Amino acid sequence: MATATIYPNAPDLCADDYVAIGLATCFIKEEGEVHEVKVIEAIPSAALEAIVKGIPTSYEIAWGTTLGAVLDGEEPKMMPEFPPSAQFSDEFSFRAIAAARTYKSRPQAQSHIQLGTARSDFNYSLERKRVLNSQRIIRTEDNVKQHEYTHKVL
Repeated sequence: MATATIYPNAPDLCADDYVAIGLATCFIKEEGEVHEVKVIEAIPSAALEAIVKGIPTSYEIAWGTTLGAVLDGEEPKMMPEFPPSAQFSDEFSFRAIAAARTYKSRPQAQSHIQLGTARSDFNYSLERKRVLNSQRIIRTEDNVKQHEYTHKVL
């Protein structure tokens, strides 16, 4: 049964709508050193389905919960299951609402993590580190050289 809580930017959702929330191990690069951080993120249904099939992931654990449990209006709300040192991802409320919509359109994805339960049997790997503040610097040498006639009609 849906509750009357309505999100201003998501009138199609209510506090009882399902969303999967994961605890990811990410990294921040500061002054040449890399520091580990725990980040709380919403997991869209397609990503969850790929993760449960065994692709390597930075998620240690994921919970099946509701929007009302993780959002107080538009503000992130810390669940008791989250470690105190964890921090919410950037734009958490926007991403949680977007992820909840994916579970509305694909409700069978909710069966991977039942509402009110957690799952941690993922292929957890830090081989490819998720660096949150990395910058890609594009140089002229990176450009692919093309023949002068590549874009000409011959």
